[in-house]
Amino acid sequence: MQWAMAILTVVAYVTLPLGSASFEQQPLPTLLVGLAFTLLAIFGFRFVQGRSIWWAVAYVAVQLPLGFVLFSLSGAAVGSILLLVVLVSQSVLLLPLPVAAVVAAVIPLVHLGMDWQGGLREGLGTLAVTMFTLVVTWLLVREQKARAELADANERLRGYAAQAEQLAVIQERNRLARDIHDGVGHHLTVVQMQLEAARAVIRTAEPERLDAMLATAQDQSGQALAEVRRSVSALREHRPALAEALQTLTAEATEAGVPTELEVVGRPRAIRAEVDESLFRAAQEGLTNVRKHAGASSTSVVLDFSDEDHVRLEVRDDGRGLPEAPGDGFGLTGLRERMANLGGRVSLGPAGSAGLALTVEVPG
Repeated sequence: MQWAMAILTVVAYVTLPLGSASFEQQPLPTLLVGLAFTLLAIFGFRFVQGRSIWWAVAYVAVQLPLGFVLFSLSGAAVGSILLLVVLVSQSVLLLPLPVAAVVAAVIPLVHLGMDWQGGLREGLGTLAVTMFTLVVTWLLVREQKARAELADANERLRGYAAQAEQLAVIQERNRLARDIHDGVGHHLTVVQMQLEAARAVIRTAEPERLDAMLATAQDQSGQALAEVRRSVSALREHRPALAEALQTLTAEATEAGVPTELEVVGRPRAIRAEVDESLFRAAQEGLTNVRKHAGASSTSVVLDFSDEDHVRLEVRDDGRGLPEAPGDGFGLTGLRERMANLGGRVSLGPAGSAGLALTVEVPG
């Protein structure tokens, strides 16, 4: 816009000799005053733009009288009016709109020296031109600001999109980490315990028992491999109904050396896939911790559908209970993350006089 106004200013200066009956009588003063106005309109405007409003007020206070003098010297030349029109546009860019409107309203007063009919006619025409210039310049400024705001908003949206993408990546990494820990960790724990038991009886005359332990370890290692493939491909494996899956899980825990029972309370109902998955992982994590840390002689898993709005799962053992300084390992952290994502809660506390109870409850 600055270059456009600079070109318009130069064109207006060049047209000063046109449409003036008195230009030939005093050409030099007209050209000098016009040159001063033109140079200020080009370079002075650039200087004050972006500075405090007082610089803008001083600029307009100098240019406005100078334009009136030029209008008088040029004999009401069209070029002098054009230069004053440029001043209206610059006022919109430099001053608040009401102040710029005052400048646009003052400029037609250059015709006061004429007879009242001619002055009124020319003044109204000039007022129409200055007001039109005022409105058009204001609309252009608004459009430029809107474009700048739109570009800024688009830039922020791109930033938000990048953040959302990064957050989605982090969430997916955390989900895969939880799946690997809850799935592979569970199966490898069973493999480890079966191999330890096998080593203990390897020198005894119990080949059938040894073969059963090794078969269980082999089966668990196969399931661990399936879990790895599932996590890497980020696909959910088909799982039977939750109660059936928990029945298989408790049977595995019993075979691993800790007698485990499953109790289903209430009438089983269909629940969301993510709730089903999280409850299964919670039971898996609880039983794994029992085998690794509790030293329990028995364990029970309770799946409770009695609440119509929630599903509760409890893993209870009769082991050594909650340690004096309980840790906060990845398994429990991952379990809390799972439940938080579903709007559920996790609690860990004593189970009566001995043992530990892990309880999770989720909307279902």
